Amino acid sequence: MQWLMMLVVSALVVGADAQTRRRPASPAFKTEAVALVCPSPLGQGVATQRIFCSIQADSEPSAGAIVRLPPHRGPATLSFDLHNRHMYSAELVERGRGYTRATATIGVLAMDKTLLTRAVVQTEFRAAVDLFDRVAAGAGMAGVKAVAPIGSEPVTLEVAEGVNAVSILGEKLVIVGVDNSETITSAGRPIAVVSNVRLRYRPAPTRR
Repeated sequence: MQWLMMLVVSALVVGADAQTRRRPASPAFKTEAVALVCPSPLGQGVATQRIFCSIQADSEPSAGAIVRLPPHRGPATLSFDLHNRHMYSAELVERGRGYTRATATIGVLAMDKTLLTRAVVQTEFRAAVDLFDRVAAGAGMAGVKAVAPIGSEPVTLEVAEGVNAVSILGEKLVIVGVDNSETITSAGRPIAVVSNVRLRYRPAPTRR
């Protein structure tokens, strides 16, 4: 009887060991920077060295700033920082008329136009210290651009397995200044700025 029980236990151990060998371990999560296919790049930050992408108003995902995702198992977590655009004028600041309040709304869509999330960034400008960064004028040019990112709103969303690309599109920008206010929604108009795009995902297994 004892030898029979030992035989059964041995068979169970061998079977479990075989199942373990046949079942590959799940790959670990990876977190990495992701490049944007940016139709309207703003440039590189002087202080942060970040690459800033200008987001324009549109309703067609193909016209937006596109993030291409690697094959992933389960949902992936996409994150980026959302900034307002500010047209800096030292002259207006010196005259005490540089104040603006800006509210930008953007949407993140799958390529089939499914809205994945909507995000808003609101900022106030009074002096240069309020800016998030300045953007270098470009190769071979000295100084910085007049347009600068201001504020920084973190945006995080889940992207389902099987979705391999998403598009960031502008929806609306409301600017209130000392003398007037403006609401921008027209296609092609700049709405906001994004930077620091990152992805946390579990790589899909390679098919043999």
